[in-house]
Amino acid sequence: MSAVRFGIVGGGWRSEFFMRIAAALPERFEVAGVVVRSGDKAEAFRRKWGVPVFGSTREMLAAIDAAFVVVSVPRRIAPDVLHELAAAGMPALCETPPAETLEDLTRLYRSIGGKARIQVAEQYPYQPNHAARLAIASSGKLGRVTLAEVSAAHDYHGIVLMRRFLGIGFENAAIRGLSFKSPITEGPGREGDPAGHRIVESEQTIAFFDFGDRRGLYDFTGDQYFSWIRSPRLLVRGEAGEINNFEVRYLRDYRSPVETQLRRVHAGQDGNLEGFHLKAILCGDEYAYRNDFAPGRLADDEIAIADCLARMASYAAGGPDFYSLAEACQDHYLGLLMQQAVQSGERVVSQTQIWAE
Repeated sequence: MSAVRFGIVGGGWRSEFFMRIAAALPERFEVAGVVVRSGDKAEAFRRKWGVPVFGSTREMLAAIDAAFVVVSVPRRIAPDVLHELAAAGMPALCETPPAETLEDLTRLYRSIGGKARIQVAEQYPYQPNHAARLAIASSGKLGRVTLAEVSAAHDYHGIVLMRRFLGIGFENAAIRGLSFKSPITEGPGREGDPAGHRIVESEQTIAFFDFGDRRGLYDFTGDQYFSWIRSPRLLVRGEAGEINNFEVRYLRDYRSPVETQLRRVHAGQDGNLEGFHLKAILCGDEYAYRNDFAPGRLADDEIAIADCLARMASYAAGGPDFYSLAEACQDHYLGLLMQQAVQSGERVVSQTQIWAE
């Protein structure tokens, strides 16, 4: 099987995830070209990654042969790039979210939703830990899932996890929210480790989503992405069991409880010479997750993005949706309403939008 060739529009921090994945898995993925509009940045990107760099999307499309193009630009610019790719008949994998405001989302979907071949690179459901939990939640072990408390990712990223654990599509929700600040010792960030000891303010958002017969709780502070002292948390409850982070409890029958743990299985430990990588996640004696990108040495987030790339290759070849433009619009819309509820202190109710009709 030959490597999937794809292009990228954008040369920022997120674009480099795709570059690292292609470098680690050259037999699976190949970057055919990248659009970087700034001359200095373009030359630096070309030297660092050794790939063709172009000054415009049109120029890149005329020069490369690709299955699809990744759109990794700020959300205010993404709709214009998506329109350009749609006009050229090129499938697009857009970073989240695909537009900025509700008006922008509506305008984008009305113009090309359901017409252009677009998926959105929402990686969180494909991160190994979450993928294992979602597999268990959908297996029936927990019974019907009615509660998901997600403290793992911000805004639309956290909301898509909540929706998928609950089995929610485009159902409307009543939302309440609040935020507050507390002190924290500054930790690492995108640029690396902290330069010294400093106390900063950490803002936490908590929101309650009532879908009628199912409920979600969103709880997140941005420090959780990088901080050494703030960890992700997740609780999923069903009629017959629950997942509490890595602990799984369920009933084999009404009087036979089972308690087990999710256990990550890595190669490269002790005398193992397979190279260090994640192989699988076990739930008791069952495989809840297998890493299709082993033995690539990738972080969990990179494994998830590689999964998006593989699914996008299948979609571009006529396969199924995996995270459609409609889903992405819905999650960002709910995220916007959550912020509205937090700022107003009032209950906010979502309305059915054009992408859900």
